[in-house]
Amino acid sequence: MTSLLCTLHDHLDDVNWCAFSAKLLATCSGDKTLRIYNTSDFSELSFSPLSGHGYSVHCCCFSPCGQFLVSCSTDATTVVWSMVTGEIEAVMEHPGRSPVRICALSPDSIHMVSGASDGTLALWDFPSKQLRRTGAVNDTTMVACSFSPCSQVFMTGSTYGDLRLWDLNMNQLHAEKNAHDLGVTCCTFAPSGQVVQFRLASCGQDSLLKIWAINKFTYKMQRLHTLTGQSAPVLSCAYSSDGQLLVSGSVDKTVAVYDVFTVICFRYVTACSFSPTSPLIATGSMDKTVNIWRLEDGCSAGRLKLLVTDWSEEDVSEWLVEEGLERLVDKFRANNIDGTELLSLTKETLASELLIESVGLRNKLLRKVEELKSESACSGIPDEFLCPITRELMKEPVIAADGYSYEREAIESWINTKNRSSPMTNLPLLTTLLTPNHTLKMAIGRWKTSH
Repeated sequence: MTSLLCTLHDHLDDVNWCAFSAKLLATCSGDKTLRIYNTSDFSELSFSPLSGHGYSVHCCCFSPCGQFLVSCSTDATTVVWSMVTGEIEAVMEHPGRSPVRICALSPDSIHMVSGASDGTLALWDFPSKQLRRTGAVNDTTMVACSFSPCSQVFMTGSTYGDLRLWDLNMNQLHAEKNAHDLGVTCCTFAPSGQVVQFRLASCGQDSLLKIWAINKFTYKMQRLHTLTGQSAPVLSCAYSSDGQLLVSGSVDKTVAVYDVFTVICFRYVTACSFSPTSPLIATGSMDKTVNIWRLEDGCSAGRLKLLVTDWSEEDVSEWLVEEGLERLVDKFRANNIDGTELLSLTKETLASELLIESVGLRNKLLRKVEELKSESACSGIPDEFLCPITRELMKEPVIAADGYSYEREAIESWINTKNRSSPMTNLPLLTTLLTPNHTLKMAIGRWKTSH
């Protein structure tokens, strides 16, 4: 379930983007401003709004440490703001002075990419704010960009409909032609990849949300899923900090979180973002508002993806119907049988407490329950639940400046003894700030309950 926490009415034009840091929410708009809110109570900071762009602000993103905010605009600039003072730290003019439609920071805070309306890309050294390399795709507009979790490659999407993977030398590693008919609108890497592949979500004017697997060695892309839950162009998508949830916003005025729920908004939904530290989603709309939604504990997936122990009584009823046991639905509802109770059923309880007289029906039900247990059983701990340093199940997962999650004690020890380098990339960590990964901790807790 979700609940609407609050609605922010401060912008005077369409909200184009929203982004969370550990403690702040940033939104940007066609009204040329950015607004910054404290996520503890969604009060606006004293230095907000930020007014430094001459035209519409299309995109904004925080540095992993949360100390800086980057924004880009039709005025052909990308601006770096201090989140301590609200002052401008740097202004980077895009090569060719074309309107900048998208900007993205690497998880290690070393690089930044900006993409423009003329199809050009600029790769910047973020610490020095110096231009490093440029690239281009002819006859299109760059509208989407996302760095991989390792910070070594990035994906771009364009109005032509292609997804293109680049390395830091601006070499094209792969081009997925016609990934979305009529154009890509957004793309985002899942925060933590599998051992040999990355996961990427993309959405477009074709009203589809697609999930891709990208081989880390060959860079070939394979489409894994095509999600058709929205009936109009999908304008934005974002993963939760643990990669377990995916949210998208559409012209059909809905926000969808896969595979949980669909909530109704009032005008076209143009932007969406997950908080990395709390169960919150921010969505921006053409009605000039930003809605803050709270995810209730346990809604990280639909029934088919939830642990059986998390099933509600309604989930159990649906399962009975699917398995051809619909005659038991009323009896199970009358006895309040949820997922936990379902797994604990025995021949004795079926006969003496639920009063199911048919031996054949009791045996069929127990076989189906055993199949459920078998399907739920895991041959090993999911890789994303393991600390990359210790390879043990995490108890207190935290997100480091490189964008990866670690066991707090392990990464603190690593930082104290390894000269502040990233365990995953070997690049320097620009900050030792560690952010609790509450979403991942909850997911681990649910997994442990069922095993």
